[in-house]
Amino acid sequence: MALRKKTIHEPRVYAPVDQLEYNTQRGQISISEYGRNVQKMVDSALKIEDREKRTKAAQNIVNVMSLLNPQVRELVDYKHKLWDHLYIISNFKLDVDSPFPPPSKDVTKVKPEHLNYPASDIRYKYYGKVMQDMIRQIASLPDSTEKTQITQNLANFMKMSYLTWNKDTVDDTTIFKHLDELSKGEMKVDDTVRLNHTAEILAMNKEKLQRENANRNKNRGTNKKNIRRKK
Repeated sequence: MALRKKTIHEPRVYAPVDQLEYNTQRGQISISEYGRNVQKMVDSALKIEDREKRTKAAQNIVNVMSLLNPQVRELVDYKHKLWDHLYIISNFKLDVDSPFPPPSKDVTKVKPEHLNYPASDIRYKYYGKVMQDMIRQIASLPDSTEKTQITQNLANFMKMSYLTWNKDTVDDTTIFKHLDELSKGEMKVDDTVRLNHTAEILAMNKEKLQRENANRNKNRGTNKKNIRRKK
């Protein structure tokens, strides 16, 4: 019977506390998406005195940057963008033979234009703005049999939207009241009309949700299989 050899564990060596480096003691990262290591690589490249070797180091850094951010390759001029980022990381101190001219220092100070958020007055959030616009458009139509049918269909859709966001029963009179209010009295539904039953709508919403979840789980399974095949 073979005897097992005793394993000798090497004693762990810890760095002295005074040699530990904290982020608060480090220099600022110009573009945090590339991380601390790329920043250090650029700082090291700045110390290279030979221009040819410094240019070669810059090209290698650009290649590393493209590997760290592969989504950049989807851009048409992604090489130009990477070189611009390299100059920004070096604080525009890098002097190399670049295939592209260095960007202006003002590029880092330009702020994006302010986008105005579309503000609209939506009376009932669960119907949404599109529904509100549809009611206004239909309300402007002349009275006809077609308008009456459209109004009834719209009322059914309003009830479905109401029950999607409010998991409770709702009377048809409530939907009719909302429709009359949003159309400013231009759209009315006859009292004899009965909308789709609440239980039927809730069942349809539940079936739709289950179908969406099944499709989502199926897509996740397909993605996992593709990842395994690539490995």
